[in-house]
Amino acid sequence: MSEGKETSKGQGAVEALGGGTAKASSGERDLDSVRRGLELARSNREKGLSEGDNLPSGVFGGEGGGVDRKAIGAMGPTVKKLLAYARPVRLLLVAATFMAVAGAVLTVIAPEYLSDITDEIEKGLAGRVNMDEVRRLTLISVAILVGSFLFNFVEGLLMVRATQWTARKMRSDLDRKIDRLPLAYFDRQSVGDTLSRVSNDVDTLSQTLNNSVASIVSGVITILGSAIMMFATEWRMALAGIGAALIGVFGSGAIMGVSQKHFVAQQRQLGALNGHIEETYSGHPVVRAFNAEENARQEFHERNDALYTSAWKAQFLSSLMWPLMGFVGNLGYVVVCIVGAVLVLNGTVAVGVIVAFMVYIRIFTNPLGQMAEAATSFQSAAAAGNRVFELLDETEMDPESDKPAGVPKVRGDVDFDHVKFGYVEGQEVIHDFSASVKAGQKVAIVGPTGAGKTTMVNLLMRFYELWDGEIRIDGIPTSSMRREDVDALFSMVLQDTWTFEGTLRENVVYRSEGVSPERLDEVMDKVGLSELVSQLPQGYDSVLSEQTTLSAGQKQLVTIARAMLADNPLLILDEATSSIDTRTEKLIQEALDTLTKDRTSFVIAHRLSTIRNADVIFVMRDGDIVETGNHEELLARGGFYAELYNSQFDTDG
Repeated sequence: MSEGKETSKGQGAVEALGGGTAKASSGERDLDSVRRGLELARSNREKGLSEGDNLPSGVFGGEGGGVDRKAIGAMGPTVKKLLAYARPVRLLLVAATFMAVAGAVLTVIAPEYLSDITDEIEKGLAGRVNMDEVRRLTLISVAILVGSFLFNFVEGLLMVRATQWTARKMRSDLDRKIDRLPLAYFDRQSVGDTLSRVSNDVDTLSQTLNNSVASIVSGVITILGSAIMMFATEWRMALAGIGAALIGVFGSGAIMGVSQKHFVAQQRQLGALNGHIEETYSGHPVVRAFNAEENARQEFHERNDALYTSAWKAQFLSSLMWPLMGFVGNLGYVVVCIVGAVLVLNGTVAVGVIVAFMVYIRIFTNPLGQMAEAATSFQSAAAAGNRVFELLDETEMDPESDKPAGVPKVRGDVDFDHVKFGYVEGQEVIHDFSASVKAGQKVAIVGPTGAGKTTMVNLLMRFYELWDGEIRIDGIPTSSMRREDVDALFSMVLQDTWTFEGTLRENVVYRSEGVSPERLDEVMDKVGLSELVSQLPQGYDSVLSEQTTLSAGQKQLVTIARAMLADNPLLILDEATSSIDTRTEKLIQEALDTLTKDRTSFVIAHRLSTIRNADVIFVMRDGDIVETGNHEELLARGGFYAELYNSQFDTDG
């Protein structure tokens, strides 16, 4: 925006704010802005509750608010994605499958020798038992069982390595994915839910794959092998035994169909509950200050009850698998004994065949139970996998490999050219914003809450992409530079302070390289942290953790020291002294003035007394600049800035 245009716009704002009626209109506009913000927050909150909670009607009926039909139907595609994801370990999986097949084949062969042993003993009842033959058959049976154990042992070892490698790769990919996601994703997704996807869902997926895939592979081979052996031994008894087992197959299929939606809801509600807990405890002082414990507790109980509802239904239905398979196995024994007895009386088969079939039925039905249990666990894994792949499939920031790499040397001229932006499609918050900042200027951005001040600095650092217009640094559009190169031009001190568990030295130096002890001492002295360093037991090497608690003001001083050490050509101070008392603020104001000297600086502050020495002040309202000038000029105009400034000293109430 040109100076003339800014001046005329500022004068227009002065005229609009001139009379009492205009001031009333001004208040109404502010209230309307706040009202719109509250309505948007309320709608987002209700949307989050409806997506996170699931309160189905009936005992097992109802879809439930948190059950996504697409997620239920996505079980097949999720499994396909998972198989494609595990392609690098396919050799391990193939080897594990081979071992499972070998172990299963040996398992189904063993009953044949048991039948032969029984027949040898039966022959001896009429005379002398051939103990040498019985001993030979017994040794072969033992060797077969030992071989089956070894094959299954190696198969389990290979499967563990394959699944844990897949889980490690998935966690690494999620970590890289989060780095490539736009900030807009985190605006609409709770931190707790994202953490639940990275931790709970990946762990569920890993444990289930480790336990279930092996059971399914070996189970299928065992069932097929035992079925072949039964038909090869006696087809009528095989039909009778398998017919009884089909009851369990159809029953488990029906249970899986009913329980899958509850497993999907369980994973979603676990993420929603984690999100609520994370939000509540990170803002615990605020909850206590506003006596909102009851509301937080009520919401926790609602989410916890929703999780309980889905979890008990999912677990109850899955727990029916083993009783059903136990019933099927016992029914198979009875059927085989009856049919076998009839055939023995008819002289069709020997008693050893019945003994073999008793083992075959156990071998045949046990994998059915294991596969049913594995399939139930696989439902939970599919739901968890769907959530993980939802995150992995999120739209990333546009790739910038074609843009020139390297941080350019800049003077610090910044131009905003007809910038338009909104966080939500169709809801523009920055309207045709234009301004020019000269290198080395200290620019203050002021205005009421929601005016778009922080949004402007977020756009300046390319945290969000513009809807329209352009931002240029030394004539170079920021959109033509890589994001990391744009970020490297700025030092930031935000109103939301951030420290991590590490030493005080690591927190202050952070990514600055080559910082000498003398330089570190100088900066800490300027920001008033020398006394803190002397009080800590290990000085700079003291670990900042829950046991070493810093006040909000001390944390903000750490972030200011961090910015001073970074020494980048452009500086952003977003309420940098909001958590510091007035006395401390005066002590470090000189340090801040030194920090901003000969450096293009953008200062956002609600304490207008702290930006009186700014070279130029942009007064924002509803996403537009309504006034511009220095402190004295703006006060002399008696416009919106003067109203904001004087309101800080108005004691009339």
